[in-house]
Amino acid sequence: MRSTRIAISAAMLGTLALPALPALPALSATPASAATVPTAATATPAVSCHNLPPLPYAVHTKAVTIRSKASSKSTALGVLYKSHKFSVSKKSGNWLYITDKTTGVKGWVSGTYVYRDVRMCLD
Repeated sequence: MRSTRIAISAAMLGTLALPALPALPALSATPASAATVPTAATATPAVSCHNLPPLPYAVHTKAVTIRSKASSKSTALGVLYKSHKFSVSKKSGNWLYITDKTTGVKGWVSGTYVYRDVRMCLD
């Protein structure tokens, strides 16, 4: 009984390991000396991710209220939607002073909902 389990386990391991074996050199179309191996110098891009400019600001919710002051209790001047074009001119704490180019409204929006995406650098 025990020897049967060992034989079955060995056979299963043999079938699993078979596809992972490399091809025989006699059956290979190209000699081993002709194969090129990419080095680290050829695999890395010429421009580093850290040298690129920061990503633009974006609205990360459906809409954000544009306010007269950098406070959630201040007067609402308008709404900045995700589809609107806008520019950021200054920051104060977690608030951004924006100009909504779609509607022309200027005011403060929360940095909780309007921020730059983070660039992922895979070095």
